[in-house]
Order: sequence, then C-alpha cells, then structure tokens
Amino acid sequence: MPSGSRRRSRILAFQVLFEVDQHGRDVADVLARHLGESELGEGAAAFARELVDGVIANQQPIDAMISQHAPAFPLAEMAPVDRNVLRLAIYEVLFDNRRAPLRVAINEAVEIAKGYGSESSGRFVNGVLGAVVLEAAERNESANHGGAS
Repeated sequence: MPSGSRRRSRILAFQVLFEVDQHGRDVADVLARHLGESELGEGAAAFARELVDGVIANQQPIDAMISQHAPAFPLAEMAPVDRNVLRLAIYEVLFDNRRAPLRVAINEAVEIAKGYGSESSGRFVNGVLGAVVLEAAERNESANHGGAS
C-alpha cells in the first residue's frame, strides 16, 4: 500500500476516534460512514479499520500511558485532538504487531496534530510520544538483559 494511502488511513482513523470520543457515537457506525464517504482503496480501508479497532480494544492501557507521560494534562482536560492523535500513535507504535517504522508513526502523528490541533499540538504530541517510546525501549532493553543494569 503506498505511503499516501497509509497517511489517509491514519487521518480517517483519527477522525473516527475523535468523533466517537467527542460525541459518544457508536464506533462501528462512525467508521462505516467515514469509510463510505472516503475514496480509500480496499487495503487502505482495511488499515484504517484495524487502527480504529486496535485503539478501541487497547484504549485503557493506552490512556494509562498517556496519563503517565503527560501528568500535567489530565486526560479528560487534554485537547481532544491531542488525546486521539496520541491514542492512535501509541497503538501503532506499541500495540500493533505490524508496526510502522517508529519515525514514520511519530512523524505522521505530529503532522496530524499540527493539521487538526492547536499551534502547540505538534510539539506536545512529539514530546509525549518521545517519552512513551523511550520508556518502552528501556523496558525492552531491561527485559532482554534479564533486568541487570
């Protein structure tokens, strides 16, 4: 699937997550409507669907990570764009077993945040994702070395 299609899939997934988060609508209905209105090919639509389903299935641990790495910004008070971009990116970076390259996933998240959020959204998302990824890398390093320092 071309990278432009993956970007459009991520944007659609973000839009679905944002609408569900903000308006409490049924995720399946919102996803079906967005996919029906999009011009995504079959592979790109499947990728968008997997992203949305993955975020929803893992939302509790994802939200816990966001809260841990952005303690000055309670989840309920965080800008909805930032919250949903972070959910999407954290899912893709840490939970998706077909992981995108780290740099690509983070850059895409920052670009979506810049495009839909406030002036500071890109920096905020980049900072939180950097902290999440660093902790995950340290945890993996520790696990690979039996916890020895």
